[in-house]
Amino acid sequence: MILPDYSEAKKRTKEEVIKEVYKIDTNLGIIGKNKTYYIKTYGCQMNEHDTEVIKALLESIGFSEIDDYLKADLVMLNTCSIRENAHNKAFGMLGRFKHLKETKKDLIIGICGCMAQEEGVIDKILKNYKLVNFVIGTHNIHHLPMVINEALVNEKQEIEVFSKEGNIVEDMPVKRENRFRAFVNIIYGCDKFCTYCIVPMTRGKERSRHYKDIINEVEELVRDGYKEVTLLGQNVNAYGKDFSEKYTMEDLLVDVANTGIERIKFVTSHPWDFTDKMIDIIGKYDNIMPFIHLPVQSGSSRILKLMGRRYTSEDYMVLVNKIRDKVPNVSLSTDIIVGFPGESDEDFRENLDLVDKCKFDNAFTFLFSPREGTAAAKLDDEVDLKVKEDRLHILNEKVNGYFLMNNEKQIGKVVRVLVEAKTIKNKYSLYGYNEQNRLVNFDGTEDLIGTIVNVKITNAKTWSLDGELVE
Repeated sequence: MILPDYSEAKKRTKEEVIKEVYKIDTNLGIIGKNKTYYIKTYGCQMNEHDTEVIKALLESIGFSEIDDYLKADLVMLNTCSIRENAHNKAFGMLGRFKHLKETKKDLIIGICGCMAQEEGVIDKILKNYKLVNFVIGTHNIHHLPMVINEALVNEKQEIEVFSKEGNIVEDMPVKRENRFRAFVNIIYGCDKFCTYCIVPMTRGKERSRHYKDIINEVEELVRDGYKEVTLLGQNVNAYGKDFSEKYTMEDLLVDVANTGIERIKFVTSHPWDFTDKMIDIIGKYDNIMPFIHLPVQSGSSRILKLMGRRYTSEDYMVLVNKIRDKVPNVSLSTDIIVGFPGESDEDFRENLDLVDKCKFDNAFTFLFSPREGTAAAKLDDEVDLKVKEDRLHILNEKVNGYFLMNNEKQIGKVVRVLVEAKTIKNKYSLYGYNEQNRLVNFDGTEDLIGTIVNVKITNAKTWSLDGELVE
C-alpha cells in the first residue's frame, strides 16, 4: 500500500525526468475476459484524455465498455480535485457504487485521478469505503492492469498513489473518443503553486514531452484522418522550460502547424508565460485557431498577489490588447474566482471592471473553494457566503451579457465549422464548432460529420449560434 504524502508532493528538485516506454505485462493474461467496465470522468480535458488511456488499458486485459454502471463488472471514477463541487459529485457517485456492491458482491470498484492524490480523500476511503477494491494516482496510470490484478489476487484493498515530481511514460495505448478531434498531452504538472490550487501536488512538477514524440503523434493523427488536435497541459506555455536544449512552446506550435493538421488548439495558458513571439506565431498560422483560454482568476491586483499569480490586472490587460492586436477575430475565454478569502467590495468591483474591459467570449466562474494542503485554505475569511453567492450571480449576469453580445456580432458571417455530430434536443440536425470555438447548430446530412463546412450565421443565443449550410 502506497499512500499520498503532501510533503513529498510539494518538493521540486533538479532531478532529471525519466522517460519510460509502456509495455504490456503479458504475465497478467486476460483478467477482464467476458467482463465489462464503466468509467465516470470529472474535471478537465487532461482528465478526459487520461480516461481515453484508461479505457485502452482496461480493454488490453479483456474488459469491454458498457454505458450502464448497474450492469458493469468494474466501475471506476476518474476524479477531479480542483473544487469542492467535484469532490461532492465523486463521493455521491461512489455512494451509489457502494450500495450496488452490497447486492453485487463481485463488483470491482476503482478510484483514480486527482482526488486519489489527496491525503484526506484516501483517509476517508480507508475509513468509510472499504468496498473500494483499488485506488491509483495520476503518476502511475500505466500500472492500472497490475493494480487491478493485485487487488483481485490478494482479495484486499489495493492503494498505489505516488507523491513525487513525476516521470513521463510514452507509447501508452489510447481509445480516442472522437474520430476527428484528438487530445495530445505536451506537458504534465505545474510549478506555479498558486495559493488556491492543489494541482502542483496532484500532478507533480512541470515535465515536457520531447517534441519529437509529440510531432510523431500528431503526424500519425493526420494520417488517420484527424482534423483537429488540442495540445494539453496544466500550463502549456511553460512547455520546454525544463529542457536543457532551447525548444519552447513557440517552436512546438510552428512544428505542429507544419504537420498539416487542419486545426490546432491549446489549453490551458498562464498569462505569466504568454510571450510576444507566441502571439506572433498564433497570428501567422491559419491552422492555429484564433481561440485562447487565458485564466485571469481575479480583476483585483491585490487578490492576484494573494493568489500568487505574479501579474497584475494591468499586466493582464496589456497581454489581452497585444493578442487582440495581432490575432484577427480572436476569441478569448477565461476563469474567474469569486470570494477569495478577504475579497472586498472594491476587489469585486475590479473584477467587474476587468470583465467590462475584456468583454470575454466565454468565462468559467466559480466560488472560491478551499483545497486541503494549499496556502489559501489557511487564510482568514470573514466574507459571508451569501455575499459571495450574490457576487457570483452579478458576475454571471455580466459575463452572459457579453457572451450574447459577441455572438450577435457573428450574425451574417460565414464561418468554418468542424461538424461534430447529430443534435439530439434541437430543431437543427447537426452541430459543430467554428474556429473561435463557438457552438454552431445547422441543418445538414450525416455524411458531413467529421468534415469542415461553411455555415452562414442566422441567429445568436447566449451559448450558441444557429446557421444555414453554405454550399
